[in-house]
Amino acid sequence: MSDNALHTAFFTLHHGLPRQGPGSDATTRRLLALGGPLPERPRVLDLGCGPGRSALLLAAEAGAEVTAVDLHQPFLDELRQAAEALGLGDRVVTLDADMGELPFPDGSFDLVWAESSAYVLGFDTALRSWRRLLTPTGTLVLTECEWTVDEPSPEARAFWDGHYALRTGRANTAAAVEGGYHVLGTVPQPESDWDEYYGPLAERADAADPSAPGMAEALAATRAELAMRRDHGGEYGYAGYVLRPADTRWRTRPETAADVRAVWDVHATAFETRAEADLVDALREDADAWLPGLSFVAEAPDGSVAAHALITRCHVDGVPAAALAPVAVAPAYQRQGAGEAVVRAVLDAARLRGERLVLVLGHPEYYPRFGFERASAYGIKPSFEVPDEAMMALVLAGSGPVPPGTLRYPAAFGV
Repeated sequence: MSDNALHTAFFTLHHGLPRQGPGSDATTRRLLALGGPLPERPRVLDLGCGPGRSALLLAAEAGAEVTAVDLHQPFLDELRQAAEALGLGDRVVTLDADMGELPFPDGSFDLVWAESSAYVLGFDTALRSWRRLLTPTGTLVLTECEWTVDEPSPEARAFWDGHYALRTGRANTAAAVEGGYHVLGTVPQPESDWDEYYGPLAERADAADPSAPGMAEALAATRAELAMRRDHGGEYGYAGYVLRPADTRWRTRPETAADVRAVWDVHATAFETRAEADLVDALREDADAWLPGLSFVAEAPDGSVAAHALITRCHVDGVPAAALAPVAVAPAYQRQGAGEAVVRAVLDAARLRGERLVLVLGHPEYYPRFGFERASAYGIKPSFEVPDEAMMALVLAGSGPVPPGTLRYPAAFGV
């Protein structure tokens, strides 16, 4: 049997299916929302688009000009026909091209999108290759299959090691941060996303003619994949990552002992009183509140401390959570991006540490850009009176409900 026969049989199984990987319109919309506001008529690059379910949604609902890339021309033909039928022909351009050798200039796109396709290059290579395509405020959205347990079974590991080496979500998050991105959000894809892909694929496999050239082998591989999901689906899953390139003007890092005085000075000069500066020092002395590695600075071009952000331990009805406060930017560097850079960096560090919930009492027009929303939506309230819109929460990772209750800050806050 030739490789060409197997290739033809594989695509015979897949042609006409609504999806070529786990996903749903609901997940696409959720990932899109995590990226925050887009420009009017944003420029979007959909990589490994397949028949274009996501491309069509992005064009219709985000008003995007979508360039959809795939190496399989029949998929692109399907997408072109669907776009024309939906009245989106002027918003969707198709391109038969290799995702690893894209012909676009740097900074060409506001949004680069890759659902169930980054594995073709590998997660790390995709991060490196596609970053240059984004505008300075652009967003990369990609989904990746990963382990959802620390110790996969030998059967699951053997299967995936033979196809694509999986990592844990924490390892992929670390790779994204090390690759020069901030993580705006992650979305564990529900089992229903797998059903949208595997349900139609299983029906197609049952109806296929196994005597066609290459089809017996294609069916065997497909059924092995379906059986692995049935028997070991709790050990792995797809997750969506919403990423933004870090602002290279500001080097961010954990504070060191040499930074203590400079951090105090930043807070003392940024606010009308020294209360916030003294609060940081008091929190450093509180072993129950201080979280090593979650006090971050942003360096000015001359190496001095331009901004500082701190996350410490708090509790919601006794359940550990994290509090973002205080945050300060030296007057000379305010309104230049230093504050946003240091906040995003400390939130990334909190994700990597395994923190799930971060709370902040702050300006309701500033913190939503990081994904914060009203804490009251989760049933969380502070132990003192504040405007509802000023008490905000950010869920960093995980699934399931967020524990509701009363927020208790460390004693140093005096509330």
